[in-house]
Amino acid sequence: MISFSTDDLRPQDRFDHWCEVRGKSLFGVTIELERERRADFHGRFSAIPIGNAVLAEMTASSYRVGRTPADIARVASNSLSIGYQIRGPGYVDLGRGRIHRIREGDFTVSHSEQPFMGTPERADGFHFRTLKIPLSSNILLDARAHDLAPGTLAYNTKITRLIAAMFAALSDPHDPVAAAEDDISHIARLALLARQRLSPGRPESRAALRAGYLHAARAIMKRDLHRPDLTPAMVAAELAISLRQVHVLFEPTGFSFARTLTAMRLKEARQRLETMPTRSVADIAFACGFDSVATFYRVFRSAFGMTPGDVRMAALDA
Repeated sequence: MISFSTDDLRPQDRFDHWCEVRGKSLFGVTIELERERRADFHGRFSAIPIGNAVLAEMTASSYRVGRTPADIARVASNSLSIGYQIRGPGYVDLGRGRIHRIREGDFTVSHSEQPFMGTPERADGFHFRTLKIPLSSNILLDARAHDLAPGTLAYNTKITRLIAAMFAALSDPHDPVAAAEDDISHIARLALLARQRLSPGRPESRAALRAGYLHAARAIMKRDLHRPDLTPAMVAAELAISLRQVHVLFEPTGFSFARTLTAMRLKEARQRLETMPTRSVADIAFACGFDSVATFYRVFRSAFGMTPGDVRMAALDA
């Protein structure tokens, strides 16, 4: 993992150091900021490998950023970039009068060797994540990606939701995905599908869609695990797929929908037992979707070999 912050630098050095570390060295971009604003600059950056890809996260003061032909020649990279604009809307100028607005919550997809210039809409900073995936014939199949200029994905469409679910899963440091290499290939193909570069009828495209739906189903389950009435039918209805499809999604994992949901509830309950000493065991059980304290004790002991009280005492003694 690579991490960097300007907090420990002298104010007059922060912007220049950020330009060198984040801009020229790591991403091959050119960063611009008015000289009178540089003393107030601050930024944090981290990058972690996920499979053969790199997930980077940045929070920083607002500035202009571009990838020029000279930047591309200096730091070449045959990669697909999937970006998530968490905070700080702006505009991306692709040249020849092509300007796109990037809203908060937008996902973008581009090839790393496409030039652009980004300008913030506001001066209150930004928060951005990007997943950089090296491209190979195995991922691309017969798709063309080198000419993919930065472009936003259509908002609130089915495939954008699947990409968002996979992106969130890959970004979660507390719950690493089991098959990172496979999921990296799947999310790359979903991005190519969203940009209409892959045919949805290919077996690999269908596999990517199934992976996306599985992550989307898990996201719903995680969000609603507190509901004891949560059922596969409810998940199917929200994803607009059949009940049979929901069950098929979980078959390759070796765990049914019900077992997956129970495991999620137990994990959340254990975390609360360890961090919420004033909450009663019964309150935690019900808050995590168990409709019976007796059932909670039974499945908890079966899963962990300890009672909820044992886990709480161990946490207090640690």
